[in-house]
Amino acid sequence: MSETVTRKKGWFARLKAGLSKSSGKIAAGLSALTGRKLDDALLEEIEELLITADLGPGPAAKLTASLSKGRFNRAVTADELCDALAGDISAMLAPVARPLAIDPAHRPHVILIVGVNGSGKTTTIGKLARQFRDEGRSVMLAAGDTFRAAAVEQLQIWGDRTGCPVVSGKPGADAAGLAWEALDKARAQGIDVLLIDTAGRLHNKAELMAELEKIHRVIKKQDGTAPHDVVLVLDATTGQNALAQVQTFKDMVNVSGLIVTKLDGTARGGVLVALADRFGLPVHAVGVGETAEDMRPFTAAEFARGLMGLE
Repeated sequence: MSETVTRKKGWFARLKAGLSKSSGKIAAGLSALTGRKLDDALLEEIEELLITADLGPGPAAKLTASLSKGRFNRAVTADELCDALAGDISAMLAPVARPLAIDPAHRPHVILIVGVNGSGKTTTIGKLARQFRDEGRSVMLAAGDTFRAAAVEQLQIWGDRTGCPVVSGKPGADAAGLAWEALDKARAQGIDVLLIDTAGRLHNKAELMAELEKIHRVIKKQDGTAPHDVVLVLDATTGQNALAQVQTFKDMVNVSGLIVTKLDGTARGGVLVALADRFGLPVHAVGVGETAEDMRPFTAAEFARGLMGLE
C-alpha cells in the first residue's frame, strides 16, 4: 500500500472518530426506525432527527424529500438510509469542498484569518503554516491579535515549531500598522505566504469591524490585490450559532472561505451541511484535534460518510 493511501486511510479514520459524536446521534436515531415503512410519518421523524443533528431545516427537508424517491411506502433499514443520506449529503457539499490554493503569482499570497476568540484561529494558522512549509513554501506569520498576549505567545510557539518568522508588536499595538509592517517585510524577503492573525472580540462589534476594515485598507494600499483570502475559522461546537458568526463576519469583511475546527468535540458536526446550504462559501479544511495532522483539506464524500458513521 502506498504512503499516500495509508495516510489518506489514517486521516479518514481520524475524521470518522472525530465525527463519532455526531454520527452516533444520527445512527442511533435511524436504527430505532429500521424495518418500518417509509411513509409521511417516518419521513417527518427522519427530518426532525437531521434538524436535531444541526443539519438545519432546509437541508433536512431536501434530504428527506430525496429519501422518499423510489422508497416511499417500502420497509427500509438503517444501513440503507445511512447510505442514501451520505450520498445526498456528499452531493450537497461537493460544490463547497475547495482546498486553500496558493497563487504563486502573488509574493506573498496574503491570507487574513478572522473569527471569534476561542474558535481556534491561532492554532489553525500554526497548522496551515506547517502544511505550507511541508509543501516547500516560505511562510511568515503576523500576530495581529494584539489585545491578547496569549495569542501572540501561541503564534510565537508555532513560529518556532514550523521555522516561520513571526512579526509582532507591543500589547495593544495598532493591528493595521502591524499588518503593514508584516507585508512590507514579507515582500522584501520574497516570502510565499503571509498569514495574518486578527482579534475576535465580537462583544465589541463596532470596534472589531473598524479594526478589520482598517487592516483591509492598509494591506490594499501596499498590494491592491491583497488580501488574497479572508478565511473565517469556526468552532463546530457552537452548532447553529456558527451561521450567525458567518453572517456577522460577512457583513464586516469579504469572507472568501471557511475552516471548521473542533469537530471531535461535538455532536453538532452536521452544521457544516447547514453552512454550505445557507452561504455556499468554500470550506477549505476541517479539524478534528490539536496536532497539525488533525487538520486536512475538506472532502465532501469523506465527511458525508464519516457523518453517517460509514466506512
